[in-house]
Amino acid sequence: MNHGYIFFEIHVDDVGRAVKFYQTVFGWKMSRNPGVPIEYYDIETGGSRGGCLQRPVKAPSLGQGTNAFICSLEVESFDATAAKILSNGGQVALEKFPVPGRCWQGYFIDTEGNTFGIFEVDEKAGLV
Repeated sequence: MNHGYIFFEIHVDDVGRAVKFYQTVFGWKMSRNPGVPIEYYDIETGGSRGGCLQRPVKAPSLGQGTNAFICSLEVESFDATAAKILSNGGQVALEKFPVPGRCWQGYFIDTEGNTFGIFEVDEKAGLV
């Protein structure tokens, strides 16, 4: 059994707005799946695959903890990606910080109120 493959779903309030956000920020290919009886988009990241659909239950209010499995995405440049997130309607949830000897990590909130992380691999992060 292969335990390395991950399929993820993003639950959103406005599917069109979320599709635009993730396509613009990360360059993901997102296409409507006509075989699913709800508005459902397949997500191709170039690695893991996922889906995007209307949120089936009310989201926690902003400022509350997340009620989800948080995904962090590896990026080439933390700062460039963070700027892209912010310019496309995202917000900072937790500022960039070093994971010593591993990476730069931070968390954001997308246009739908979902928390996600990004990280830039850097073996010198946080080391003097």
